[in-house]
Amino acid sequence: MEFTEKYMSPLGEILISCNENALTGLWFEGQKYFAEGLDNVNEERPTPVSERTKEWLDIYFSGREPGFLPPLTSAETEFRQKVRAALLDIPYGKTVTYGEIAAKIGTKSARAVGNAVAHNRISVIVPCHRVFGANGSLTGYAGGIDRKLKLCRLEKISVMRSY
Repeated sequence: MEFTEKYMSPLGEILISCNENALTGLWFEGQKYFAEGLDNVNEERPTPVSERTKEWLDIYFSGREPGFLPPLTSAETEFRQKVRAALLDIPYGKTVTYGEIAAKIGTKSARAVGNAVAHNRISVIVPCHRVFGANGSLTGYAGGIDRKLKLCRLEKISVMRSY
């Protein structure tokens, strides 16, 4: 059974999903791939995991690095799990390119990495907004380029606006 709860962020409403033990999804309302992987049967109510997630989001949106992660889980392919692990290794306020992630996980396809990043089920906390194009340009973001720009500015990341 999955549980859902809504969170109002400065960038719009966020849907949080979790099971008894871990966060399973976090999506901005209306983003591409919204609620992808969410069970059709779920109950809307707060849980200890969603409360911990909201605490993380409150700290993050106040402009500070949270310093912890809520427990995370996801039923993803092995490749997407590798990409997710690489995303979680990106320090707060820093960026990497799709090619750098590809090299780190041992693949030649930055495009495959880009596809996996686009399908990230745990936005913001798994920081796909910290991934840029090879030339340092701001590239696509399932939650919308404007949100990606605002998330980067929140972390004081210098951003080129050429996308």
